[in-house]
Amino acid sequence: MADRILVVDDDAPIREMIAEVLTDCAYSVELAFNAENALEKFKVEKFDLAIVDIRLGGMNGVDLLREIKKISPNTHVIIITSYASMESAIAVLKEGAYDYLIKPFEDMELIVSAVRRAMDNLHLFKEKEQLVEMLKQRNAELERANVRLSELAVLDGLTGLYNHRHLQETLAKELARATRHSRDLSVVFIDVDHFKNYNDTHGHQAGDFVLKALSEIMLHGVRKGDIVARYGGEEFVIILPETNSQEAGVVAEKIRLLIEKHPFTGKDTQPNGIVSVSIGVSSLSVSCASSSALLAAADSALYKAKSAGRNQVVVA
Repeated sequence: MADRILVVDDDAPIREMIAEVLTDCAYSVELAFNAENALEKFKVEKFDLAIVDIRLGGMNGVDLLREIKKISPNTHVIIITSYASMESAIAVLKEGAYDYLIKPFEDMELIVSAVRRAMDNLHLFKEKEQLVEMLKQRNAELERANVRLSELAVLDGLTGLYNHRHLQETLAKELARATRHSRDLSVVFIDVDHFKNYNDTHGHQAGDFVLKALSEIMLHGVRKGDIVARYGGEEFVIILPETNSQEAGVVAEKIRLLIEKHPFTGKDTQPNGIVSVSIGVSSLSVSCASSSALLAAADSALYKAKSAGRNQVVVA
């Protein structure tokens, strides 16, 4: 698309002469006979460049320059002046004009040269804007990718829960905080009952759907600040900050009941006709004062729940 230029001059012969020269150079040229007419055009059309006579009837060229910059800040303006004083040149440049021309014109090529310089500068400015916008978009995409990579580093790929590594790191931090401030801390260890039987009967893909559904149930059964993680296989761990053993037992029983009542596909083929879990609970105490001890105690309680018939909660 051709660059668009508006020529503003109340002298019709000069107006037409400039338009003819620029049209011959493949520019798209519009004409305005005064400042008010020029502003009307600017409000409905876009121009890359305006060539404005400094002396106009009514609003003068400098005032028009100011108004153009309000409407279209990126439009370049070349002022035409009939007096070649340094003061007038400096004044229009300070007001935001890109360049100025002196009339009468000794050579029409001076107009073409000034316009080409202005257009080259404008094209560079537009390319820079496009580049900056492209860089912003790429930076935003990179930021989103970095966030996603950070998430993937701590999340389990199947369930979307926290992974084993993040579980260990978070448990160590929560333990240190609870010990430092003498706060309660509990751990819930969960294992899916007869999960091998479910996989053997329905296939591993169906088993994966069960693990995903279990993850959603567990997330809905805890508070916002609690940490739910996949320990490995069909085992899960929940870290419950600010929670004693009795409160943790209530949370664990709530989750057990939610899972027992959930209408899992193929549950009828499982023992007792349900998909169930066994749960062990441990809490921070003098005899259970390390991450490994907390997990071991919860795992031991889980084993007792399994040995006692499954689908139940045992608090260490």
